[in-house]
Amino acid sequence: MFPALKIDFYTENIDFEKIIYVVIIAFYRERLVLVRHRERATWEIPGGHLEIGENNYNAAKRELYEETGAKKFQLERICDYSVTREQAVSYGTLFLADIDEIGELPDFEICEIGFFDHLPSQLTYPEIQPFLLKKALDYFSKRYIQKDR
Repeated sequence: MFPALKIDFYTENIDFEKIIYVVIIAFYRERLVLVRHRERATWEIPGGHLEIGENNYNAAKRELYEETGAKKFQLERICDYSVTREQAVSYGTLFLADIDEIGELPDFEICEIGFFDHLPSQLTYPEIQPFLLKKALDYFSKRYIQKDR
């Protein structure tokens, strides 16, 4: 019997060929940025799949713009991670973004962006997104503690 879902974070980079998606924990004016897909009533962290020939950093930049309208931002890679459901494993890269300027929302699959102080209860992926946010917040706090020394 396999656990329903398992998330693993990696300190080393995963082989690039295995990475199929990116997820971006984004903040705008110190508030968490979440998006709502046109076909869903729930909120999710911005992200998506890599396109052919695209690296994970460029995919994160593209997805952040397409899903939030972010025009100016700082983007930083946190880590690679995997999600295992039963015996199927998929790999992604987690990023942290600080958005300085948001423009008009592009006409793609996202119909709304929201700004939150914490994750709402209506999440598209409630078994994954809280762990990704916690990892990003832990990374963020450790980064600034080290800079203060």
